Amino acid sequence: MLRSIQTGLERLCSSPTEFPIGERCGLLMNQASVDAELNYACDLISACFPNRLSAIFSPQHGLWGEQQANMIESPHDRYARLDLPVFSLYSETRRPKPEMLANLDCFLIDLQDVGTRVYTFCWTVMHCLEACAEHDIPVIVLDRPNPLGGEVIEGPILEADYQSFVGRACVPMRHGLTMGELAVLVNREFSIGANLNVISMQGWDRSLLWCDLDRPWLAPSPNLPRFESVLLYPGQVLLEGTNLSEGRGTTLPFEFLGAPFLSSQTLLQVNQQLAPESVKLMPTRFLPTFDKWQHERCEGVALRVLNPTKVRSFETTVRLLMAIAEGWPDDFQLLPPPYEYETEKMPIDILYGKSDLRRALLQRDHSSLSALCDTTPNAWWQRVKDYLLY
Repeated sequence: MLRSIQTGLERLCSSPTEFPIGERCGLLMNQASVDAELNYACDLISACFPNRLSAIFSPQHGLWGEQQANMIESPHDRYARLDLPVFSLYSETRRPKPEMLANLDCFLIDLQDVGTRVYTFCWTVMHCLEACAEHDIPVIVLDRPNPLGGEVIEGPILEADYQSFVGRACVPMRHGLTMGELAVLVNREFSIGANLNVISMQGWDRSLLWCDLDRPWLAPSPNLPRFESVLLYPGQVLLEGTNLSEGRGTTLPFEFLGAPFLSSQTLLQVNQQLAPESVKLMPTRFLPTFDKWQHERCEGVALRVLNPTKVRSFETTVRLLMAIAEGWPDDFQLLPPPYEYETEKMPIDILYGKSDLRRALLQRDHSSLSALCDTTPNAWWQRVKDYLLY
């Protein structure tokens, strides 16, 4: 039975007198910031709090999710229905400028995160916390579900030397926190000092994945159109640091892995250690219409989710990468920077969170597989226990 919940946005708008906001508010949102009836957050807040919404801010990909990834910026715009400025925080700046915050006395945040460290929305939120703290503007996060739930973590914790816009804090790849919880974590651990309040959800608990909820998935960015793509993203995003296609330019991004030089059958034969009850690897071919290998036929595998609760995409993709590095040493490549505004460190390093995976791939070191996929859940949950809201 699907679970009904109330998001922070829905709680705010159903009880506006319970949650007072400022007279002139800014709102960070995009096209996935909706209520259960698919009304946009800006329209709801404008109706519930007339004449208070003064500006809209958008994260990477823009308000409407039009732009692709990796330094493809969105211009500033206007939201015609309310005749409000839309300030892009993935433009010439990734942090609100003083003039964008001028005259605001409250900053609302309503973004659907995807539960993976390298997704930039949470780091945009961190920039907003820093900017609002400097200008004494209170911040209210309208919390939303982590679509991957709040019980499982995957991947190592980012090392501080590898911080970037795909990881400004030392958290695991799949971190198990909501946007509100992450905001509390960075505000405290980085001593940002923002006046932060989180309007929590009602009805959500940490065991729930998105597929357990009674609401449709709306793509928060162009290449995460389905819950299945979100579930596979913590592992498949590592492909962005390589010359392998992750399926961008197809209708199923992050659900494919391929390249013109791969052989599906060979790849499947050397990967017998993957958990067949959670993800089925199927031989496939596909033709990207853009991005890596544009208009070239790629061969590889399609990753089909069988049991969402058991999927551990990080280990799946790491094992596939090791097999490809060993099986196709002359063709497989790690891409150089720049990547997401990092111009020195290798993309695979800032994605993985340290250099261990890169070294293992270059050395074809299969003995390190377990260590590469190792997590420290007990230490992580002990560290974040004071930040958990559910």
